[in-house]
Amino acid sequence: MLFDRLHLVFFIALGISLFAPAMAPAASNCYTCHDRRGFSRRVVHQPVAAGQCTACHNPHVARFAGLLAKPLAELCFSCHEEKASTFAGRVVHQPVLAGNCLACHDPHSADGKGLVKGDLSGLCFGCHTDLKKQYKRTHSPYAKGQCTSCHQPHSSESPLLLRTEDADNMCYTCHKRDAVRQGHRNSPVPVRGCLSCHNPHGSDRQGLVRNVLHSPYRQGCASCHQGKSPPGAAVCLGCHKDVMQGVLRTHSHLAMGRGNSCIKCHTPHAGDTRELLKGHMVSVCRSCHEDTFRRQAKRLFVHSETINDCGKCHAVHGSNRLAMLKDDGNAICVGCHKSQGVFSHPVGKGVLDQRTGAVMTCVTCHNPHGTDYKNQLRLSGAKALCVQCHQFGEGR
Repeated sequence: MLFDRLHLVFFIALGISLFAPAMAPAASNCYTCHDRRGFSRRVVHQPVAAGQCTACHNPHVARFAGLLAKPLAELCFSCHEEKASTFAGRVVHQPVLAGNCLACHDPHSADGKGLVKGDLSGLCFGCHTDLKKQYKRTHSPYAKGQCTSCHQPHSSESPLLLRTEDADNMCYTCHKRDAVRQGHRNSPVPVRGCLSCHNPHGSDRQGLVRNVLHSPYRQGCASCHQGKSPPGAAVCLGCHKDVMQGVLRTHSHLAMGRGNSCIKCHTPHAGDTRELLKGHMVSVCRSCHEDTFRRQAKRLFVHSETINDCGKCHAVHGSNRLAMLKDDGNAICVGCHKSQGVFSHPVGKGVLDQRTGAVMTCVTCHNPHGTDYKNQLRLSGAKALCVQCHQFGEGR
């Protein structure tokens, strides 16, 4: 019996000596250089808690920053497999799309749930710098920094990353329908489209009504609403003659979908700016062109101007040029890049693309949204792009 017990103790000791080095000692070695305090906050990532630094890092050399064993997003999803599908909504938050989990999460430890870095609303404001932190009248969840009460932080079916695809349903999770009807007793149509009048973050006006009122809305509903049918685009264009010139051009946003195309982008009652857009221009454009933004986010070299203001290059109502450009591909670029077209590859009238016979412009070689090549070149500038037109002879 004693002999058997000694054997058992021997094998347990042998097991510890064989397997323990793969667990905790890795961390103890790492802590000789890395301060433990960064790894021991209230919420600790499971591999860190188990001392498994090598689950993510190669201790000697690696191809990726931080000595990571794999690209960041691939590394995270190797454990969080279930997240890959839940983050695949129609609209994906830009940091998620770029595979930058660390924009919001600390990989080792944090004081907040989900390893979120510090204050959640502080993280949001870090990127969404155009948002005011406080209003004269601030919506309660917004005032408390509860961004995720309304928004999904990773992906959603809504252009605004709302928790429900229909913005009205999002509002009704807190605001009772009967109370909303009572507050709109004189409405000539069923109450819907909450965001066409109300700012969900805050406003200077009572009831969170947006600060800039559409002139006809100030005068009363009857100036636009006749009968029960919603007013069509003709009603809008009856006042906005300047817009009429744009929407009658060859490529026009007026053709987008059925009903009143104007209110796909604009709020008919009240807005936050004079243009009465439903939100920041980029978020309005993304509501239809999400595929373009998704492709752009995955590129290594992105034209910074195209991220923040689509209207710099595109005529937002209509244009006779492809892609609704404001001008030809040279004139738009030279507006910012003054030296181009003077000290550059020949472009413009008389310079033809040998492949198509079309006039060469800046966008013949550059993709203004972004590519995987420096200077947003469509192919490598070392050779691949040039030989598209400048064919080398045999043997060269």
